[in-house]
Amino acid sequence: MSRKTVNGSRSGGTGEEVKPWIRRLGRFGYMAKGSVYGLVGILALMSAAGAGGEATGTSGALTSLASKPYGEGLLWLIGLGLIGYVIWETIRAVFDPEHKGKTAKAIAIRIGYFISAVIYGGLAISAIRLAMHTGGGGGNSEQTISAKLLAQPFGQWIIGIIGLVIIGYGGYELYNGYKEKFMTKFILNDMNRHEKKVARKSGKIGLIARGIVLGMIGFFFIQTAYTANPAESKGLDGALSELAGQPYGQILLGIVAIGLILYGVFEIIRGRYARMNFGKDE
Repeated sequence: MSRKTVNGSRSGGTGEEVKPWIRRLGRFGYMAKGSVYGLVGILALMSAAGAGGEATGTSGALTSLASKPYGEGLLWLIGLGLIGYVIWETIRAVFDPEHKGKTAKAIAIRIGYFISAVIYGGLAISAIRLAMHTGGGGGNSEQTISAKLLAQPFGQWIIGIIGLVIIGYGGYELYNGYKEKFMTKFILNDMNRHEKKVARKSGKIGLIARGIVLGMIGFFFIQTAYTANPAESKGLDGALSELAGQPYGQILLGIVAIGLILYGVFEIIRGRYARMNFGKDE
C-alpha cells in the first residue's frame, strides 16, 4: 500500500486510519496542558513576589482555579482538553504514527507516551471532578504511589529506577530546549516570523525550566528509595517549595515560574503548529 505525504512527512497505513478529529483533539490537548502549566507558573510567580499565590503542582493549580469566577467552565475545558491529549498520547504509544520503530530506544519513548497518558488522564479526571464539585485535586499522589511501591517486593529498587528515569527525561527536556531541537516538530511553513520567534524563545526557556524541575523530582524519588520513607517523594509542588527554601529562593522560584509560564505558552503554540503526521491537512 502506498504511503501518503502529509506536511512533508510520510505516514503509514496505521496513521492514515486515524481520523482527523482525533488529531484536533490532540491539538486541543496540548493547549489544555499548556494552560495548566501556565497557571502553575503564574501561581508560583505570585508566591515568589509575595502577592498571595502559592507554589503548587498541577492538581493544586486546578483546585485554585475552581474557586475563581468562571472556574467551573474553565475546568471543564481543561478536563476535556486533557482527555484529547490522553487519546493522542495513547495513539502515539500503541499505533506509532510517527514511525519510531521497535528499537529499544523507540520502545522506551513509546512507553513514555503511555505513562504520560496515564498521568494526564488522572489530571483530567481531577479537573472534571472539581468542575462537578465531587472532589479531586487533593493529596500528594507521589507519596501515595511511593508508599504502595515500598510495600512491594523490590519496591525501593523500583522507586529508584523511576527516579533515574525522571532525571533522564528531565535531562532530555533540558538538552532539547538548549539545542532547540523542538523546532523540528513544528510545521514551520505555516508559521509567520513572529510565531517562530515566540515558539523558539518560549520553548527554549520553558523546556530548560521543566527539565530542572523534573531533575529535582527524580532526585526526591531516589531519596525515597534510599531512605524507604515515602514522605521524601515530592512532585512539582514539592520541587517548587524546595526551591523557595534555598538561599535567594524567592528569586530562584521566580525564574523557574517564568520558565513554566513560557513552557505553557510553548505547549499552546505546539497545539496549533505541531507536526502530527496522519489524517488529512486541516
